[in-house]
Amino acid sequence: MYLTSDVKKEIFKKHGGADTNTGSTEGQIALFSHRINHLTGHLKNNRKDFGTQRALLNLVGKRRSLLDYLKGKDIEKYRALVKELNLRR
Repeated sequence: MYLTSDVKKEIFKKHGGADTNTGSTEGQIALFSHRINHLTGHLKNNRKDFGTQRALLNLVGKRRSLLDYLKGKDIEKYRALVKELNLRR
């Protein structure tokens, strides 16, 4: 599986401050970005997988709402995270 608990801990440690800080907005956005990148690669090979396509659109919407929340709360953290994750914004 592509998303093991070790990978999650590494993502949250890098973006959330600690590997147990799973509720941080930055960590959740980074985790969603990791999952979105994986699903995008899957859909390039499996064009007719509509269940995965729907899941991908859900994840993009969740990440978008979290990014909007972070932008309203702390614009500097938002800009740093968008730059670090290479998001088109």
